[in-house]
Amino acid sequence: MSDRPVLEPTASHPITIEPTGRRVTVRVAGEVVAETENALTLRESTYPPVQYIPRVDVVSERLVSSGTQTYCPYKGEAGYYHVVTAAGDTVDDAIWTYRQPYPAVAAIAGHVAFYPDKADITIA
Repeated sequence: MSDRPVLEPTASHPITIEPTGRRVTVRVAGEVVAETENALTLRESTYPPVQYIPRVDVVSERLVSSGTQTYCPYKGEAGYYHVVTAAGDTVDDAIWTYRQPYPAVAAIAGHVAFYPDKADITIA
């Protein structure tokens, strides 16, 4: 049994998840690594909105699993991926995912998110 806290969204720390409703394209080093019309926008408290992309809409051959893990008491344990471009450049820990998110954010299961300082995320 884990002693990690599990927190539910509240009025003082709200979390909402909604379909983005537009095409989301993600480029790393100028290369398209994800494109979808099925993204979800997660808004959490005062943080900037995050686009969660269905894993099936990411170019899987560009991903290398990372050993990095982090924990969020609202969402659960996150795993990370490096992105390796066609040119062979590696962008470390550019993507995170909650493989088994907590029930309050269950909609993001099967989705990944890209760090905006490591990828160019366009919503059109």
